[in-house]
Amino acid sequence: MSRDRDQEHRAATPLELFFDLCFVVAVAQAGIQLVHAVAEDHAGEGVLSYAMAFFAIWWAWMNFTWFASAYDNDDALYRLVTFVQIAGVLILAAGISDAFTERDFFFVWLGYVVMRVALASQWLRAARHASGAERTMALRYAAGVLLCQVGWTALLFTPESVLPWVFLVMALAELSVPMLAERHFSTSWHAHHIAERYGLFTIIVLGETIAAATVAVKSGLEENDALDELLPIAAGGLLLVFSAWWIYFVVPAHSRLRSNREGFLWGYGHYLIFASAAAIGAGLEVAVEQAVGEAHISVRAASAAVTLPTALFLLLVWVLHARYFKVGIAQQLVLPCAALGVLLCTFAGHWAVLAAGLVAAAAVATGLALTARMAPRESVVARAGAG
Repeated sequence: MSRDRDQEHRAATPLELFFDLCFVVAVAQAGIQLVHAVAEDHAGEGVLSYAMAFFAIWWAWMNFTWFASAYDNDDALYRLVTFVQIAGVLILAAGISDAFTERDFFFVWLGYVVMRVALASQWLRAARHASGAERTMALRYAAGVLLCQVGWTALLFTPESVLPWVFLVMALAELSVPMLAERHFSTSWHAHHIAERYGLFTIIVLGETIAAATVAVKSGLEENDALDELLPIAAGGLLLVFSAWWIYFVVPAHSRLRSNREGFLWGYGHYLIFASAAAIGAGLEVAVEQAVGEAHISVRAASAAVTLPTALFLLLVWVLHARYFKVGIAQQLVLPCAALGVLLCTFAGHWAVLAAGLVAAAAVATGLALTARMAPRESVVARAGAG
């Protein structure tokens, strides 16, 4: 049975947190491969492969998250089927490196097979306990999931030259399944629960960014004793991650998720938010490798590996939900101007990462100041923070 969309105190479950945690491995693998590609001066190929790999990671997470928001009954069978999906996630993670370097998607595809069979069984179970339009919707989901999985098999036989186009077609097919399935009946997803789940995944991605940057700095210090070059990168990286967390969580995103249209736009847009947040960590690793002489790229290219995903993150957070909570042109301009400022930091040479971190921190401080000044005229929501 579906859950009540207006249920009070709906929060993420320990099983959902465990499911999210297993994605750390996959995100880390995608980040590592992106670092290698950019550091070897193959940024174009690396970004394309990263975009495809991260779509596979994000979409697997999306499928489970939205289903769980509406139909998680937390009984023994549900838990066991979720464990099967987790096994599929780990198989997917194991195949990320081959997908990057060899364009071999077999293990990514196999991980999806495991996850998709489990997910389809969950939708069929939901259909068995539903009737009318809701039952039709659940059956459409099950059919769409399985048909798309059959379509993904084409990746195993597609020549490398056209593989990105086949991937794009299948990605669009995947994105269309929820919209087609819910034409006449909407799942009872819970806005607060969905916002919390997305927030938790954002924390996981930012945590992976900190971990990756820490390992890179540690390795650089041990192998090259380049403290003077690495301290600005470490300080700037921390400022970037702290600012990214602040800016993302300062507004209550769930308060504007009132319809499927809003939910789809917000949920789909997070592909780029998650991917750019994870790419910041990869960029910091590239900057460290360049600073210690292990990357075959220029200082400006290494700086761009940090500033480009950071600017994209700031801009997308503003587009998807921050702008709906801003009052006046001054507050509205904080994040777009910060994104532009971070991009300009690309030309700051060895100080680029630190400069970008200072710009992001300044955006937070500016938002706080504007909010404090407007506090007597703003709502309780606007008084929550800045960014």
